[in-house]
Amino acid sequence: MKKVILTFSPQDTRRQLFTAFLSETGVETTAFPEVLESCPMKSRWLFCAPLLAILWAQTVPEVEVTNEAKHRLALENEYVRVFQVEVAPHEATLMHWHRHDYIFVTLGVSYVANEVKGKPPVELKFQDGETRFVPGNFAHIARDLAATPFRNVTIELLQDEKARTASPPKWDEERGLHVLNGGIQEILFVKDGARVSEVELQPGGVIPSHHHNGPHLLVAVTDLEVRSDVKGQGPMPGHFKSGDVKWLPGGYSHTLTNVGKQNAKFVTAEFP
Repeated sequence: MKKVILTFSPQDTRRQLFTAFLSETGVETTAFPEVLESCPMKSRWLFCAPLLAILWAQTVPEVEVTNEAKHRLALENEYVRVFQVEVAPHEATLMHWHRHDYIFVTLGVSYVANEVKGKPPVELKFQDGETRFVPGNFAHIARDLAATPFRNVTIELLQDEKARTASPPKWDEERGLHVLNGGIQEILFVKDGARVSEVELQPGGVIPSHHHNGPHLLVAVTDLEVRSDVKGQGPMPGHFKSGDVKWLPGGYSHTLTNVGKQNAKFVTAEFP
């Protein structure tokens, strides 16, 4: 059983509340009133709040990400394991482990607390479509602080360990911004051999003909109504809702057109 020293005076009624709370989580508490006896009540509270958050994160049950109910497995293959994540307003995930490096694509404006095991919580604000890379091997809780759901697509990179020891793939570009006919394509980063890009197309906007040597993952940030004109095969329509994902094989050339009436925004992760 863990033992924790509470820095509240005997007259502080919150001491009883915190003692009861920590006892329920299996933590033994010991009074230590003289440590902060001379501090104002407000200072005592501000000092202890981060400590209690850390203690709570250390005592809650831990699960693998595959067993975390708010992470719905959408796709898995030798390259990636993809989860569609949704946390209701003012709710939180369980403490869950990320054993692999991963990329996440935020769906909608979000305000969350990232409560990493053994560290103080960090409050974060994300914009719609914001995409980040996160090194793995840690456990955390994602807590929605907003009045709207926190949604994202989490993409675990299953070949991360291999990528750290192998020679990196040679991409023609690793960063870049391309102005298209009615749109923008930005190469965001290359991590663990995967090249991640964000594309936004106005109605009628087109990505000109390009070739995919290897497979890639598409993540719809907005609803998408697109047409892929594959060389040698003809037009192929694509209909996606925000948060949908699709795995696409390599070895083909095509153009892509936004045939919808709204701007189309999506993220791709390409693999060599």
